Amino acid sequence: MELQRSIEKDLLAWKTSNPRKPLILKGARQTGKTFSLNVFGKGYFSRVHHLNFQKNKELRSIFDGSLDPERLIESIEFVLDCSIDQVADLLFLDEIQDCPAAITSLKYFHEDMSHMAICAAGSLLGVTQPEVPFPVGQVTFLTMRPLSFEEFLLAIGEKRTYSALRATRPPGPLAAVVHHHALSLLNEYFVTGGMPEVVASYALHRTDKHRALAQVRHIQNDLITASMGDFSKYSGKVDATVIASLFESIPAQLARENKKFKTSSVMPGGRFSRLQSSIDWLVAAGLAIRVKMTNSGELPFAAFTKENAFKLYLYDIGILGALAGLSPRVLMTASEPFATFKGAFCENFVAQEFLYSGVDSLYSWSSNKAEVEFLREVEGEVFPVEVKAGLSGKLKSLKVFQQKYRCKNRVRISARNLEINHQANMHSYPLYLAHRFPLK
Repeated sequence: MELQRSIEKDLLAWKTSNPRKPLILKGARQTGKTFSLNVFGKGYFSRVHHLNFQKNKELRSIFDGSLDPERLIESIEFVLDCSIDQVADLLFLDEIQDCPAAITSLKYFHEDMSHMAICAAGSLLGVTQPEVPFPVGQVTFLTMRPLSFEEFLLAIGEKRTYSALRATRPPGPLAAVVHHHALSLLNEYFVTGGMPEVVASYALHRTDKHRALAQVRHIQNDLITASMGDFSKYSGKVDATVIASLFESIPAQLARENKKFKTSSVMPGGRFSRLQSSIDWLVAAGLAIRVKMTNSGELPFAAFTKENAFKLYLYDIGILGALAGLSPRVLMTASEPFATFKGAFCENFVAQEFLYSGVDSLYSWSSNKAEVEFLREVEGEVFPVEVKAGLSGKLKSLKVFQQKYRCKNRVRISARNLEINHQANMHSYPLYLAHRFPLK
Protein backbone atom coordinates (compact mmCIF):
# COMPACT_ATOMS: atom_id res chain seq x y z
CA MET A 1 0.00 0.00 0.00
CA GLU A 2 1.28 3.47 -0.89
CA LEU A 3 -0.22 6.37 1.02
CA GLN A 4 -1.39 9.28 -1.10
CA ARG A 5 -1.44 12.51 0.86
CA SER A 6 -3.28 15.59 -0.32
CA ILE A 7 -0.56 17.82 1.12
CA GLU A 8 1.43 17.17 -2.07
CA LYS A 9 -0.48 19.96 -3.84
CA ASP A 10 0.53 22.40 -1.07
CA LEU A 11 4.14 21.28 -1.34
CA LEU A 12 4.07 21.80 -5.08
CA ALA A 13 2.61 25.29 -4.57
CA TRP A 14 5.51 26.02 -2.22
CA LYS A 15 8.06 24.75 -4.76
CA THR A 16 6.74 27.07 -7.46
CA SER A 17 6.16 30.11 -5.22
CA ASN A 18 8.11 33.31 -5.84
CA PRO A 19 9.74 34.34 -3.64
CA ARG A 20 10.19 30.92 -2.07
CA LYS A 21 11.03 30.81 1.61
CA PRO A 22 12.38 27.75 3.47
CA LEU A 23 9.52 25.43 4.40
CA ILE A 24 8.77 23.99 7.83
CA LEU A 25 6.34 21.05 7.86
CA LYS A 26 5.08 20.74 11.42
CA GLY A 27 2.67 18.34 13.07
CA ALA A 28 2.34 15.64 15.69
CA ARG A 29 4.73 12.72 15.70
CA GLN A 30 4.10 9.81 13.32
CA THR A 31 1.72 11.71 11.04
CA GLY A 32 3.87 11.10 7.96
CA LYS A 33 5.96 14.26 7.62
CA THR A 34 9.23 12.52 6.70
CA PHE A 35 7.53 10.11 4.30
CA SER A 36 5.65 12.87 2.47
CA LEU A 37 8.66 15.15 2.09
CA ASN A 38 10.87 12.34 0.81
CA VAL A 39 8.24 11.24 -1.73
CA PHE A 40 7.73 14.84 -2.81
CA GLY A 41 11.47 15.48 -3.07
CA LYS A 42 12.10 12.41 -5.20
CA GLY A 43 9.24 13.34 -7.47
CA TYR A 44 10.06 17.01 -8.08
CA PHE A 45 13.81 17.47 -7.51
CA SER A 46 16.96 15.97 -9.01
CA ARG A 47 18.11 14.75 -5.62
CA VAL A 48 17.10 14.89 -1.94
CA HIS A 49 19.78 15.48 0.69
CA HIS A 50 18.24 14.20 3.91
CA LEU A 51 19.69 15.12 7.33
CA ASN A 52 17.95 13.58 10.34
CA PHE A 53 19.11 15.28 13.54
CA GLN A 54 17.44 12.73 15.78
CA LYS A 55 18.79 9.66 14.02
CA ASN A 56 22.31 11.05 13.62
CA LYS A 57 23.15 13.42 16.46
CA GLU A 58 26.61 14.16 15.03
CA LEU A 59 24.95 16.18 12.26
CA ARG A 60 24.11 18.88 14.80
CA SER A 61 27.77 19.88 14.99
CA ILE A 62 27.52 21.20 11.41
CA PHE A 63 25.46 24.09 12.79
CA ASP A 64 27.89 24.98 15.58
CA GLY A 65 29.51 28.36 15.10
CA SER A 66 28.85 30.39 11.94
CA LEU A 67 25.49 29.90 10.23
CA ASP A 68 26.69 31.28 6.91
CA PRO A 69 24.77 29.23 4.27
CA GLU A 70 27.82 28.70 2.03
CA ARG A 71 29.80 27.29 4.96
CA LEU A 72 26.87 25.07 5.97
CA ILE A 73 26.44 23.67 2.45
CA GLU A 74 30.17 22.90 2.22
CA SER A 75 30.03 21.07 5.56
CA ILE A 76 26.93 19.11 4.57
CA GLU A 77 28.57 18.09 1.28
CA PHE A 78 31.60 16.87 3.21
CA VAL A 79 29.56 14.85 5.73
CA LEU A 80 27.26 13.34 3.09
CA ASP A 81 30.18 12.86 0.66
CA CYS A 82 28.28 14.32 -2.28
CA SER A 83 27.79 17.53 -4.24
CA ILE A 84 24.68 19.63 -3.79
CA ASP A 85 23.14 21.37 -6.78
CA GLN A 86 21.73 24.53 -5.23
CA VAL A 87 19.22 24.99 -8.06
CA ALA A 88 17.98 21.46 -8.79
CA ASP A 89 18.28 19.66 -5.43
CA LEU A 90 16.25 19.68 -2.19
CA LEU A 91 17.89 20.00 1.22
CA PHE A 92 15.72 18.27 3.84
CA LEU A 93 16.42 19.00 7.52
CA ASP A 94 14.47 16.36 9.45
CA GLU A 95 13.59 16.39 13.18
CA ILE A 96 14.80 19.98 13.18
CA GLN A 97 13.51 20.56 16.72
CA ASP A 98 16.54 18.56 17.91
CA CYS A 99 18.95 21.11 16.38
CA PRO A 100 17.90 24.62 17.46
CA ALA A 101 20.72 26.27 15.49
CA ALA A 102 19.37 24.67 12.30
CA ILE A 103 16.04 26.40 12.93
CA THR A 104 17.82 29.74 13.26
CA SER A 105 19.86 29.05 10.10
CA LEU A 106 16.70 29.12 7.98
CA LYS A 107 16.71 32.90 8.36
CA TYR A 108 20.11 33.12 6.68
CA PHE A 109 19.23 30.63 3.97
CA HIS A 110 16.28 32.85 3.12
CA GLU A 111 18.36 36.01 3.11
CA ASP A 112 21.52 34.75 1.39
CA MET A 113 20.57 31.61 -0.56
CA SER A 114 16.94 32.07 -1.57
CA HIS A 115 17.47 30.21 -4.85
CA MET A 116 17.88 26.92 -3.00
CA ALA A 117 14.92 24.75 -1.97
CA ILE A 118 15.15 23.94 1.73
CA CYS A 119 12.51 22.16 3.77
CA ALA A 120 12.39 21.02 7.36
CA ALA A 121 10.16 18.71 9.36
CA GLY A 122 9.63 18.89 13.08
CA SER A 123 7.41 17.71 15.89
CA LEU A 124 6.78 19.68 19.08
CA LEU A 125 8.03 22.88 17.44
CA GLY A 126 7.21 25.84 19.62
CA VAL A 127 7.21 23.78 22.82
CA THR A 128 10.68 22.22 22.81
CA GLN A 129 12.87 25.27 22.14
CA PRO A 130 10.95 28.35 23.35
CA GLU A 131 14.12 30.43 23.82
CA VAL A 132 15.59 29.83 20.36
CA PRO A 133 15.36 32.80 17.96
CA PHE A 134 12.71 31.75 15.45
CA PRO A 135 12.88 32.99 11.84
CA VAL A 136 9.50 34.71 12.03
CA GLY A 137 8.30 35.91 8.64
CA GLN A 138 11.17 34.16 6.84
CA VAL A 139 9.77 30.66 6.56
CA THR A 140 6.62 29.07 5.16
CA PHE A 141 4.63 26.78 7.46
CA LEU A 142 2.51 23.80 6.53
CA THR A 143 0.84 21.43 8.98
CA MET A 144 0.74 17.66 8.58
CA ARG A 145 -2.28 16.00 10.17
CA PRO A 146 -3.43 12.37 10.38
CA LEU A 147 -5.00 10.95 7.23
CA SER A 148 -8.41 12.41 6.50
CA PHE A 149 -11.34 10.16 5.69
CA GLU A 150 -10.84 10.58 1.93
CA GLU A 151 -7.12 9.79 2.27
CA PHE A 152 -8.15 6.71 4.27
CA LEU A 153 -10.39 5.59 1.41
CA LEU A 154 -7.49 5.69 -1.03
CA ALA A 155 -5.22 3.90 1.43
CA ILE A 156 -7.57 0.90 1.79
CA GLY A 157 -8.21 0.67 -1.94
CA GLU A 158 -11.67 2.28 -2.03
CA LYS A 159 -10.86 4.38 -5.10
CA ARG A 160 -14.36 4.06 -6.57
CA THR A 161 -15.95 5.35 -3.36
CA TYR A 162 -13.41 8.16 -3.20
CA SER A 163 -14.19 9.19 -6.78
CA ALA A 164 -17.94 9.06 -6.16
CA LEU A 165 -17.65 11.34 -3.12
CA ARG A 166 -15.31 13.76 -4.89
CA ALA A 167 -17.78 14.00 -7.78
CA THR A 168 -20.67 14.91 -5.47
CA ARG A 169 -22.34 18.23 -6.20
CA PRO A 170 -25.26 20.00 -4.54
CA PRO A 171 -28.11 19.72 -3.94
CA GLY A 172 -27.83 15.92 -3.68
CA PRO A 173 -28.70 13.28 -2.67
CA LEU A 174 -26.07 10.63 -3.35
CA ALA A 175 -27.21 7.25 -4.62
CA ALA A 176 -28.45 5.24 -1.63
CA VAL A 177 -25.96 2.44 -2.26
CA VAL A 178 -23.06 4.92 -2.21
CA HIS A 179 -24.38 6.68 0.89
CA HIS A 180 -24.74 3.50 2.96
CA HIS A 181 -21.39 2.13 1.81
CA ALA A 182 -19.66 5.41 2.75
CA LEU A 183 -21.25 5.30 6.21
CA SER A 184 -20.02 1.74 6.76
CA LEU A 185 -16.50 2.79 5.73
CA LEU A 186 -16.74 5.73 8.11
CA ASN A 187 -17.30 3.26 10.96
CA GLU A 188 -14.04 1.58 9.94
CA TYR A 189 -12.29 4.95 9.99
CA PHE A 190 -13.71 5.61 13.47
CA VAL A 191 -11.67 2.57 14.60
CA THR A 192 -8.46 3.21 12.72
CA GLY A 193 -8.31 6.99 12.66
CA GLY A 194 -5.67 8.45 10.40
CA MET A 195 -2.26 7.65 11.85
CA PRO A 196 -0.31 6.29 8.84
CA GLU A 197 1.15 3.23 10.57
CA VAL A 198 -2.29 2.24 11.85
CA VAL A 199 -3.98 2.68 8.46
CA ALA A 200 -1.19 0.79 6.66
CA SER A 201 -1.58 -2.15 9.03
CA TYR A 202 -5.36 -2.16 8.67
CA ALA A 203 -5.14 -2.05 4.88
CA LEU A 204 -2.76 -5.01 4.91
CA HIS A 205 -4.93 -7.22 7.15
CA ARG A 206 -8.41 -5.86 6.34
CA THR A 207 -9.71 -9.17 4.95
CA ASP A 208 -9.20 -10.69 8.43
CA LYS A 209 -11.18 -8.20 10.53
CA HIS A 210 -10.38 -9.79 13.90
CA ARG A 211 -6.64 -9.72 13.30
CA ALA A 212 -6.78 -6.27 11.70
CA LEU A 213 -8.68 -4.68 14.59
CA ALA A 214 -6.44 -6.25 17.23
CA GLN A 215 -3.35 -4.96 15.44
CA VAL A 216 -4.90 -1.49 15.10
CA ARG A 217 -5.44 -1.16 18.83
CA HIS A 218 -1.97 -2.50 19.57
CA ILE A 219 -0.31 0.14 17.39
CA GLN A 220 -2.56 2.91 18.74
CA ASN A 221 -1.69 1.99 22.32
CA ASP A 222 2.00 2.08 21.41
CA LEU A 223 1.53 5.55 19.92
CA ILE A 224 -0.19 6.73 23.10
CA THR A 225 2.69 5.35 25.17
CA ALA A 226 5.19 7.16 22.94
CA SER A 227 3.27 10.42 23.34
CA MET A 228 3.32 10.00 27.10
CA GLY A 229 7.08 9.59 26.89
CA ASP A 230 7.34 12.86 24.99
CA PHE A 231 5.55 14.67 27.81
CA SER A 232 8.37 14.07 30.25
CA LYS A 233 11.12 14.41 27.64
CA TYR A 234 10.01 17.66 26.01
CA SER A 235 7.75 19.42 28.51
CA GLY A 236 10.48 21.81 29.64
CA LYS A 237 9.16 24.08 32.38
CA VAL A 238 5.62 22.70 32.04
CA ASP A 239 4.67 19.96 34.53
CA ALA A 240 4.68 16.69 32.53
CA THR A 241 2.33 14.97 35.00
CA VAL A 242 -0.25 17.69 34.45
CA ILE A 243 0.07 17.35 30.66
CA ALA A 244 -0.47 13.59 31.00
CA SER A 245 -3.52 14.04 33.25
CA LEU A 246 -4.97 16.59 30.85
CA PHE A 247 -4.40 14.34 27.82
CA GLU A 248 -6.02 11.36 29.54
CA SER A 249 -9.00 13.45 30.68
CA ILE A 250 -10.14 14.40 27.16
CA PRO A 251 -12.43 11.34 26.60
CA ALA A 252 -14.18 12.03 29.93
CA GLN A 253 -14.50 15.72 29.05
CA LEU A 254 -16.21 14.77 25.78
CA ALA A 255 -18.50 12.22 27.44
CA ARG A 256 -20.36 14.95 29.31
CA GLU A 257 -23.47 16.54 27.81
CA ASN A 258 -21.88 19.96 28.26
CA LYS A 259 -18.49 19.51 26.66
CA LYS A 260 -17.01 22.80 27.83
CA PHE A 261 -13.58 22.07 29.30
CA LYS A 262 -13.69 21.69 33.09
CA THR A 263 -10.49 21.97 35.12
CA SER A 264 -12.04 19.85 37.88
CA SER A 265 -12.13 16.90 35.45
CA VAL A 266 -8.34 17.01 35.34
CA MET A 267 -7.60 17.59 39.01
CA PRO A 268 -9.92 18.33 41.94
CA GLY A 269 -9.90 22.03 42.75
CA GLY A 270 -7.62 22.75 39.79
CA ARG A 271 -7.75 26.26 38.41
CA PHE A 272 -7.50 27.23 34.77
CA SER A 273 -4.41 29.34 35.48
CA ARG A 274 -2.60 26.22 36.67
CA LEU A 275 -3.59 24.18 33.63
CA GLN A 276 -3.25 26.85 30.95
CA SER A 277 0.38 26.15 30.08
CA SER A 278 -0.34 22.40 29.80
CA ILE A 279 -3.32 23.04 27.52
CA ASP A 280 -1.21 25.35 25.34
CA TRP A 281 1.52 22.68 25.24
CA LEU A 282 -0.85 19.95 24.02
CA VAL A 283 -2.37 22.19 21.37
CA ALA A 284 1.03 23.46 20.18
CA ALA A 285 2.31 19.88 20.02
CA GLY A 286 -0.58 19.03 17.67
CA LEU A 287 -2.05 16.47 20.07
CA ALA A 288 -5.24 18.35 20.91
CA ILE A 289 -7.71 20.53 19.00
CA ARG A 290 -9.03 23.58 20.83
CA VAL A 291 -12.50 24.80 19.80
CA LYS A 292 -13.13 28.22 21.29
CA MET A 293 -16.62 28.90 22.62
CA THR A 294 -18.36 32.16 21.83
CA ASN A 295 -21.52 33.55 23.40
CA SER A 296 -22.42 35.52 20.28
CA GLY A 297 -23.28 34.74 16.71
CA GLU A 298 -21.74 37.94 15.43
CA LEU A 299 -18.52 38.36 13.49
CA PRO A 300 -15.67 38.17 14.17
CA PHE A 301 -16.10 35.09 16.35
CA ALA A 302 -12.75 35.66 18.07
CA ALA A 303 -13.96 38.95 19.55
CA PHE A 304 -16.60 37.17 21.65
CA THR A 305 -14.53 34.39 23.20
CA LYS A 306 -12.98 33.98 26.63
CA GLU A 307 -9.61 32.41 27.29
CA ASN A 308 -11.06 29.76 29.62
CA ALA A 309 -14.13 28.88 27.52
CA PHE A 310 -13.39 26.12 25.01
CA LYS A 311 -13.71 22.44 24.16
CA LEU A 312 -10.78 20.07 23.67
CA TYR A 313 -10.80 17.27 21.13
CA LEU A 314 -8.04 14.80 20.30
CA TYR A 315 -5.97 15.12 17.15
CA ASP A 316 -6.98 11.70 15.87
CA ILE A 317 -10.30 9.86 16.14
CA GLY A 318 -8.58 6.46 16.36
CA ILE A 319 -6.41 7.59 19.26
CA LEU A 320 -9.57 8.90 20.97
CA GLY A 321 -11.16 5.46 20.78
CA ALA A 322 -8.03 3.76 22.09
CA LEU A 323 -7.56 6.27 24.92
CA ALA A 324 -11.23 5.86 25.89
CA GLY A 325 -10.83 2.08 25.94
CA LEU A 326 -13.60 1.57 23.38
CA SER A 327 -13.75 -1.86 21.78
CA PRO A 328 -13.19 -1.68 17.99
CA ARG A 329 -16.19 -3.97 17.55
CA VAL A 330 -18.43 -1.48 19.36
CA LEU A 331 -17.27 1.26 17.01
CA MET A 332 -17.73 -0.89 13.92
CA THR A 333 -21.27 -1.96 14.79
CA ALA A 334 -22.34 1.34 16.41
CA SER A 335 -24.06 -0.67 19.14
CA GLU A 336 -26.56 0.89 21.54
CA PRO A 337 -24.23 1.12 24.61
CA PHE A 338 -22.07 3.43 22.52
CA ALA A 339 -24.96 5.74 21.56
CA THR A 340 -24.21 8.56 24.02
CA PHE A 341 -20.46 8.83 23.41
CA LYS A 342 -20.88 8.47 19.66
CA GLY A 343 -22.08 12.07 19.48
CA ALA A 344 -18.76 13.26 20.91
CA PHE A 345 -16.96 10.90 18.56
CA CYS A 346 -18.68 12.45 15.55
CA GLU A 347 -17.90 15.96 16.79
CA ASN A 348 -14.21 15.06 17.11
CA PHE A 349 -14.31 13.70 13.56
CA VAL A 350 -15.93 16.86 12.18
CA ALA A 351 -13.37 19.04 13.97
CA GLN A 352 -10.56 17.06 12.30
CA GLU A 353 -12.20 17.25 8.87
CA PHE A 354 -12.76 21.00 9.17
CA LEU A 355 -9.07 21.52 9.94
CA TYR A 356 -8.15 19.23 7.06
CA SER A 357 -10.27 21.38 4.74
CA GLY A 358 -8.12 24.41 5.58
CA VAL A 359 -9.96 26.13 8.44
CA ASP A 360 -7.45 27.81 10.75
CA SER A 361 -9.52 28.26 13.94
CA LEU A 362 -12.62 26.46 15.16
CA TYR A 363 -15.47 28.00 17.13
CA SER A 364 -18.66 26.82 18.80
CA TRP A 365 -21.59 28.68 20.35
CA SER A 366 -23.21 28.27 23.74
CA SER A 367 -26.00 30.19 25.47
CA ASN A 368 -27.93 28.89 28.48
CA LYS A 369 -28.95 25.33 27.55
CA ALA A 370 -28.47 25.77 23.81
CA GLU A 371 -25.23 24.75 22.14
CA VAL A 372 -24.19 24.70 18.49
CA GLU A 373 -21.17 22.46 17.93
CA PHE A 374 -19.44 24.66 15.34
CA LEU A 375 -19.73 28.11 13.78
CA ARG A 376 -18.37 28.68 10.30
CA GLU A 377 -17.95 31.91 8.38
CA VAL A 378 -18.26 31.61 4.60
CA GLU A 379 -17.83 34.77 2.55
CA GLY A 380 -19.10 36.96 5.36
CA GLU A 381 -22.10 34.78 6.22
CA VAL A 382 -22.48 32.83 9.46
CA PHE A 383 -23.29 29.11 9.25
CA PRO A 384 -24.20 27.40 12.56
CA VAL A 385 -23.33 23.69 12.36
CA GLU A 386 -24.96 21.04 14.50
CA VAL A 387 -23.52 17.51 14.52
CA LYS A 388 -25.68 14.43 15.01
CA ALA A 389 -24.52 10.83 15.15
CA GLY A 390 -27.71 9.36 13.72
CA LEU A 391 -30.64 10.23 11.47
CA SER A 392 -32.94 11.85 14.02
CA GLY A 393 -32.61 15.06 15.98
CA LYS A 394 -34.82 18.09 16.55
CA LEU A 395 -32.06 20.65 16.05
CA LYS A 396 -33.40 22.84 18.86
CA SER A 397 -30.13 24.73 19.30
CA LEU A 398 -29.96 25.55 15.59
CA LYS A 399 -33.45 27.02 15.77
CA VAL A 400 -32.57 29.06 18.87
CA PHE A 401 -29.44 30.40 17.17
CA GLN A 402 -31.26 31.23 13.94
CA GLN A 403 -34.04 33.08 15.73
CA LYS A 404 -31.65 35.00 17.98
CA TYR A 405 -29.23 36.13 15.28
CA ARG A 406 -31.55 36.00 12.24
CA CYS A 407 -28.97 34.08 10.24
CA LYS A 408 -30.06 32.78 6.86
CA ASN A 409 -28.52 29.34 7.01
CA ARG A 410 -28.54 26.22 9.14
CA VAL A 411 -26.24 23.22 8.74
CA ARG A 412 -26.74 19.69 10.01
CA ILE A 413 -23.97 17.12 9.69
CA SER A 414 -25.29 13.65 10.46
CA ALA A 415 -25.92 10.16 9.11
CA ARG A 416 -28.51 11.60 6.68
CA ASN A 417 -27.89 11.79 2.95
CA LEU A 418 -26.88 15.05 1.30
CA GLU A 419 -29.71 17.55 0.88
CA ILE A 420 -29.20 21.28 0.39
CA ASN A 421 -32.55 23.06 0.56
CA HIS A 422 -32.05 26.74 -0.24
CA GLN A 423 -35.74 27.55 0.22
CA ALA A 424 -35.68 26.29 3.81
CA ASN A 425 -32.07 27.50 4.27
CA MET A 426 -31.21 24.02 5.52
CA HIS A 427 -27.98 22.30 4.53
CA SER A 428 -27.83 18.61 5.46
CA TYR A 429 -24.41 17.03 4.98
CA PRO A 430 -23.54 13.38 5.61
CA LEU A 431 -20.71 13.00 8.10
CA TYR A 432 -18.36 11.62 5.47
CA LEU A 433 -18.61 14.89 3.49
CA ALA A 434 -17.84 17.22 6.41
CA HIS A 435 -14.56 18.32 4.83
CA ARG A 436 -16.38 19.37 1.65
CA PHE A 437 -18.50 22.02 3.39
CA PRO A 438 -19.53 24.27 1.74
CA LEU A 439 -20.19 22.31 -1.44
CA LYS A 440 -20.23 24.36 -4.62
